Formats: sequence, structure tokens, C-alpha cells
Amino acid sequence: MAELRFAQGINRALSECMQEDPTVFLFGEDIAQVGGPFGVTRGLLEKFGPDRIRDTPISEATMANAAVGAALSGLKPVLEIMFMDFMTLTMDALVNQAAKARFMFGGQTSVPMVVRTPHGGGISAGPQHSQCLEVWFAHIPGLKVVCPSNPADAYGLLKSAIRDPDPVVFVENKALYAMKGEIADDAQAIPLGKAKIVRTGKDVTLVTYGACVHKAMRAADTLAQEGIEIEILDLRSLQPWDEQAVLASLTLTHKLLIAHEAVEAFGVGAEIAARMADIGFDELDAPIVRVAAPFVPVPFAPALEAQYQPQEADIIAAVRKLCA
Repeated sequence: MAELRFAQGINRALSECMQEDPTVFLFGEDIAQVGGPFGVTRGLLEKFGPDRIRDTPISEATMANAAVGAALSGLKPVLEIMFMDFMTLTMDALVNQAAKARFMFGGQTSVPMVVRTPHGGGISAGPQHSQCLEVWFAHIPGLKVVCPSNPADAYGLLKSAIRDPDPVVFVENKALYAMKGEIADDAQAIPLGKAKIVRTGKDVTLVTYGACVHKAMRAADTLAQEGIEIEILDLRSLQPWDEQAVLASLTLTHKLLIAHEAVEAFGVGAEIAARMADIGFDELDAPIVRVAAPFVPVPFAPALEAQYQPQEADIIAAVRKLCA
């Protein structure tokens, strides 16, 4: 086992995929000499050279369209968009081209590309550098969306994303880049679409992903002192998502809470709640509850940002409400 930071787990996955497949290459703003704004690609330029680790001009639309073209021509591009907020500039390439190519060409071609991008708050970056927009892409047929919560999952899921024949949006929470965790020397790729039970419990099912997993774990420790045991499912993949794992847990606990950092309205939690209200209605002993951000832009001020983001106290209050 090796203890690596979240960012280092991503770096290791990128390096190994490039070593095993010469068609994989990386490009994005400042990813080569600088190693990206969060240092994720640091050292890869020295290993693989400027032909495979490329800095680009500041034009997200151009980068995304270039990635689609490269993927259609037989390469496997891994594009880094510096902040998820700037994914707004990639929408035509991803939504109208990458996501539709397999369908429009009758299954004769695919677009094996990955777009890595950080989301989330916690660094007082304000409303244009802190948004969680993953649900936009989960809504598009033809795109896959992944959001790991720890270094080992970041490593294993990224390897699967790069090997996948279809476009994958790989979302990384900025608050997790420095997080440490163990990754086995012989760690394997993790299949997309499979959730993971990170804590077992009998009273409430809590479904979450990304940085919210750790807030959920801390909340669970507090609730356990009150005799309330919550089962926590880390989705890992948002599209496709593991509805059978959620349903199986709901069958045991009969209460469902969904938590995420993204805005609550029309979010990932809304889709899961609607689906479980359909296929899991007979298992529910209480209304489904969501904990998420309010319907306002992300504030700059640290104190306001902390109030904006869902916290352990919000999860604890929601669980108590469910168990009342």
C-alpha cells in the first residue's frame, strides 16, 4: 500500500494509462510545466514530453472541440478544464457532438475522451469558480459522469474512464485534492456505475458523493452516540448511477436521505428521490429528505460560503427529522 493524496492518485492513474496506451494524451491550460492550478499533472511533462502533455490557449470551446476531433480520429484525449464553471464554454462540443456521435453514426464510431474538472467551494473562489454543475451532464444521453470521494476511488475510476469508449466527465472536488488515503500497489480499475457502501447502518440510508461523503461520515459518528445508525452509500458514478444499490439499502432501513453540495433544485438528489419514490415506494416509512445548497450563487465571504454549503449539522438535523 502507498499513502497518496487525492491529486496524486489521479496523477498515478494518468501516468499508468499513458504508459500502457500510446494514444492517451493530456491537454489543458497550464497542465504541462506548471502541472495545472492544483498540481494534479505535475511531473508528467518530464515523463512523456510535450507531444503528449500539452498546454493550450485560454479557449475552453476550442479545447473541447479539439478533444472530440482527436477522439473520433483514434486518440484518447484527457482534457482538463480548470474550473467546472468554465464547462459552460464546452457545451456544444460535449452535448451536441461527443454525446451524440455514437448514435448519429449508427454505432460505427465512438468518442473515447475524458474531461477532468474540479467543482465545489471551500476556497472562497466565489460564484464563478465554485459551482457544482455535474447534474447538467448527467442529464445528457451519451455522457457518463463520475465524482470520486477519496484517493483510491479517484485512481480506480479514472482508469476506467480513460479506458471507456464513450465520453466521460470526471468531476473532482477541490476540497479533496490534499486528502490522503491508501492505494494498493496492485490497485485495479473500478467499474463505472457501481456505488459503494462506506458505512453500514439500520436506521436511515444516506446517499451522497464527492466531498459530502466525509461530512456524512462525521455526522454518522455523532448520530451513533444517540443510537442512530445510518448507512452511507457513496454513489461514485452519477451517470449511470447504481439505483439497485440504493434500493437494496432502502429495503433495509426504510428511510432515505440524499445529500450533495450542488444546488438542491432540479439536482441529482431530485432524480434519485423521484426514482426511489417510484420503485421503492412500498419500502418507505417516511418522506424522502434532501440536504443540499440553496438556490443562490455561491458567496465569496468564507462565513457565508460555510452557511451556503451543506454541513454535518444539516445532515444530523435531517436524520433526526426522519427518525422522529
